Amino acid sequence: MLKTFKLGASILALTLAASAAHAEGKLSIYHWFEYIPQELLDKFAAEYDVEVTMDTFDSNEAMLASLKAGKMGSYDVAVPGDYMVEIMAAAGLLDTFEPSDLSNFGNIAPEWLDVSFDPGRHSSIPYQWGSTSFAVNRDVYSGDINTTSIIFDPPAALQGRINILDSQGEVLALASMHLGIPQCTTDRDQLRALNDLVQAAKPSWASFGSDIAKDVLVSGDAAVGMIWNGFSAKAREEGANIEYAFPKEGYVVWMDNVVLLKDAPNRDNALKFMNFLLEPENAAAVTNYAQYTAGVNGVAEFLDEAVVSAPELNPPAGGNGQFVMACSEDVQAVYDKIWTDLKK
Repeated sequence: MLKTFKLGASILALTLAASAAHAEGKLSIYHWFEYIPQELLDKFAAEYDVEVTMDTFDSNEAMLASLKAGKMGSYDVAVPGDYMVEIMAAAGLLDTFEPSDLSNFGNIAPEWLDVSFDPGRHSSIPYQWGSTSFAVNRDVYSGDINTTSIIFDPPAALQGRINILDSQGEVLALASMHLGIPQCTTDRDQLRALNDLVQAAKPSWASFGSDIAKDVLVSGDAAVGMIWNGFSAKAREEGANIEYAFPKEGYVVWMDNVVLLKDAPNRDNALKFMNFLLEPENAAAVTNYAQYTAGVNGVAEFLDEAVVSAPELNPPAGGNGQFVMACSEDVQAVYDKIWTDLKK
């Protein structure tokens, strides 16, 4: 899906003229779907006299595949998750910058500054962070939901009414937590157990879908939906009588990031956009829209109370949140085989 955000006719004409003469005045974004308000893109476009275009994706893996298939050089920035930043860097898909290139670099929250997937933040800035678990329709099921058994060994009332995210990394991470085995294990017996678990659970799943994750819960087509916490909050706001789970076995925690892509056709504008997103008011606009949590200091005064108090954004003390790991090449090949077989 392609979205284009344009200025008024007179300003746009000037922008296009400048673009033709100087190859400036454009920004091309590769972004998750339903994750940034149009008003914020319009604000950037007006402030910097830039024409902004955006394509969307629905999983880290889909984004990576698209870039590798020939989209490199088409986009200036992308918005991958934490483990995917590491994978992209290893594949030579990212450019680097200096902190001094971004006047708002000091706004990055300390806990999101020197991260393992991009130490010192030389290719990325924090965007939003949250969790991945599942939500359960309380009109259908009233039992304990804080266990990954809900999706991997569901009770009869939920079987055949479960939507799973089309996200290999997150699904297999949750499955590993359910089994109590390390992510990216090299143990053959554990890998076999991982495959057996998801294949046995598959008949209880009605669908794989990331872009439908919210809608199937709102419509009641699914009684359980693997989902991101902000999407769950939105589904609740739209009338779904659901509760978001924080399973005792564990749940995924993630940080999405804006990365500077190698061969970005509009590198200067990409850096301007990254700096723009590090302004607290702008970061808060994303949080209020998407209902996740910003990785920037100073956003509190700009946040909606409904977002601050959302149960999905307030995990229990001592919760077992885990990042998705980037696996070795050999293990990733096994994961890819498991996932391919699962999606047949």
